[in-house]
Amino acid sequence: MKITNIKDTEAFFKVIDSCVGTVELVTNEGDRLNLKSKLSQFVSLANIFQADSSIIPELELIAYEPEDSKRLLDFMINQ
Repeated sequence: MKITNIKDTEAFFKVIDSCVGTVELVTNEGDRLNLKSKLSQFVSLANIFQADSSIIPELELIAYEPEDSKRLLDFMINQ
């Protein structure tokens, strides 16, 4: 799933942390980073914020559990 225009990164990672299963970020190179890992979260944020912006423009995520997909969609609707 593609998620766009994330304005509150702290709330976004709280949603990721609340997920039951694995949630992966798909990089532009096709690599997959487990976003439940704090190190992966740090690395992904460092790469995303190389540009001078406080908004994450777009991420491609894979959530393996249906309830996690719902959590992420609810976050995007309510942010």
